[in-house]
Amino acid sequence: MSFCRIFVRVFSTSAESDSTPTMRSISGHLYKDRSLKQLVQKFKKSSEFKLFRTKISVYKHTVHRLASAKCFNWIEEILEHQKKYKDMSKEGFSARLINLYGRSGMFEHAQKVFDEMHERKCSRTVLSLNALLGAGLNSKKFDLVGELFKELPKKLSIEPDLISYNMVIKAFCEMGSFDLAISMLDEMEKKGMEPDLITFKTLLHGLYGKCQFSDGEKIWDRMKKKNVVLGDRSYNAKLLGLALEKKTKEAVELVEEMKSKGVKPNLFSFNAVIKGFVNEGNLEEAKLWYNKIGQSSLAPDRMIFNMLIPFFCEKGEVDLAFNLCKEILKRKFVVDVSLLQLVVDGLVKESKMEEANKLVELGKFNKYARYTPLFSNTMKV
Repeated sequence: MSFCRIFVRVFSTSAESDSTPTMRSISGHLYKDRSLKQLVQKFKKSSEFKLFRTKISVYKHTVHRLASAKCFNWIEEILEHQKKYKDMSKEGFSARLINLYGRSGMFEHAQKVFDEMHERKCSRTVLSLNALLGAGLNSKKFDLVGELFKELPKKLSIEPDLISYNMVIKAFCEMGSFDLAISMLDEMEKKGMEPDLITFKTLLHGLYGKCQFSDGEKIWDRMKKKNVVLGDRSYNAKLLGLALEKKTKEAVELVEEMKSKGVKPNLFSFNAVIKGFVNEGNLEEAKLWYNKIGQSSLAPDRMIFNMLIPFFCEKGEVDLAFNLCKEILKRKFVVDVSLLQLVVDGLVKESKMEEANKLVELGKFNKYARYTPLFSNTMKV
């Protein structure tokens, strides 16, 4: 049955109970279409129907596919096409387009939609303001997020809400402008607006992750004074900060505190502690905590292998590094050849030719190696 005939069935029987499943089948055609050009044409055709224009998930999926393929001209084509419909007079619909352009990194287009709302006599409230700030964040226009937050509320008589403040704090943290980020927290509290867990987590990750440990501790103390429930992400941010400060003993104590508060350490927690021991050059503790991952219900991720393999080679534990290489390939993680090369060099240096040969072969024929291995001809293993 052709695509157009499916539409005839749907909209010639608008009152029937099977209209939703039929619309679902129409959306399914878009999800399955492998031709992006045909996808664009079908999407535009589908947009003629009001019910389809309520399918936010379909819009997100389609734009994501086109953005992944870097088909930004087609994103523009399908989103500009939406402006012909009366829905554009509704703030929610315009905010959706702003959001979609932002997710695609097309901030200028997002701002154009926002600016055109006034011409379309479409109200602009904190909803569309937040959509524009979010578009700036997703497009990595962090400096513009701060500027828009400063200018637009006054210009349009819009009162920023908690979401607005959280986004501008995120932008300042991404820029490394931590004084400005903290000033936003102070401004919120002066207005009687209570920061939420997202506010604090954003600040903790920004400060601890960028080696602003003392400022991170101040935010940590503010959270405790406000009796904010500390979850794994908050603890993990501090664990990372402790690792970067080479205060791994305190990190271990913090893990025990997590457990005592009923917060289960996750893989990020283990990675942070191991990172601390690697930074301190503590081989035995790094090995111990790697083994603790295996003793838990967790499985090591690519990050931990990328951290431990060079460290083990540096410490002369080439056999351990060899075993981790086999493990990372077994788990089908993408692996850089330089990592394998490092271990092959170490094996050859210790005259462990059989193991070196094995790793060469594993690297050559494993489709998860990021590049085709080109091991040094001088080895002749």
